[in-house]
Amino acid sequence: MKRNFSLRKLRTTRRTVLLAACAMVTSAFLAPVSAETIEIKLGHVGEPGSLFQASAEEFAARANAKLGTSAKVIVFGSSQLGSDKEMLQKLKLGTIDLAVPSTVMSSEVDLFGIFEMPYLVKDREHMKRIEHDIVWPSLAPEAEKKGLKVIAVWENGYRHITNNKRPITVPDDLKGIKLRTPNGKWRVKMFQAYGANPSPMKFSEVFTALQTGVMDGQENPFTQIYSARFQEVQKYLSLTGHVYTPAYLMAGSKKWATLPANVRKILEETARETQAFVYETAAKQEEELLGKLKASGMQVNTADKVAFIAASKPVYEEFGQEVKGAQQLIERAIALGK
Repeated sequence: MKRNFSLRKLRTTRRTVLLAACAMVTSAFLAPVSAETIEIKLGHVGEPGSLFQASAEEFAARANAKLGTSAKVIVFGSSQLGSDKEMLQKLKLGTIDLAVPSTVMSSEVDLFGIFEMPYLVKDREHMKRIEHDIVWPSLAPEAEKKGLKVIAVWENGYRHITNNKRPITVPDDLKGIKLRTPNGKWRVKMFQAYGANPSPMKFSEVFTALQTGVMDGQENPFTQIYSARFQEVQKYLSLTGHVYTPAYLMAGSKKWATLPANVRKILEETARETQAFVYETAAKQEEELLGKLKASGMQVNTADKVAFIAASKPVYEEFGQEVKGAQQLIERAIALGK
């Protein structure tokens, strides 16, 4: 009897040990790699194949390799976290961590409207000088006042016009054309000066607006045009190169300050290192994508830039007069291009 009791006790003990071991193995598979890992959400409006996607994914890969288990950057493209405007508000609220806005920054901070001035940025080397002498000392502090922190300067690119009405060679060709623009006050004013009928609209809504005729045309860099498949619903591509738009890796100032110092350091250094990749990829895409857009059947023409520059004068004058400090920045930016 005593022996039977011992056997039962031994079996019970073995069963308990086995169940405990199974529980430990199960927990190991189900538990996160590290309970301390910080999830950093990065949103952008770019579609697969866009420069935004390439830039964000490259940054995330580089940053995650350095962050180890302390934090992880997760990218959400295709407006999954909202429009540019909505993401800026979420940055301020702290519900997302990073975003890659472009034109919309001029609707948040007036001085960012300098990048809405037509034909201001000559090339990427000129842009690097503007970044060093204007963005960091003058624009970034103004963004901070609005609760937004510039982490790095990337690129959206040189913008061109597509539409379904006619080739655009001179500003007069835009008269009466319903043109989608991003949410930037000075972009709207620019196209009004050219005679178009501009209307701001979320990027995610543009394809349908063009397809249904709600809009006749839009303006974007090749990378956005091609990745969003606008060539499927647009007949004409006019090479105007009217504006160069930077993109910015942005954070909300309050949420950024809560991140551990080592995480902030890695994110900031990696974001600025990624700029070289962004510029190289952008230059490569410009050549490749123009060929693809032509091959898709779009009718491509080169615009008369001299005519567009002449028609842009009133926009420069209004911006310089209306926005405090803008005239000095314009003059400085132009001087940096000489």
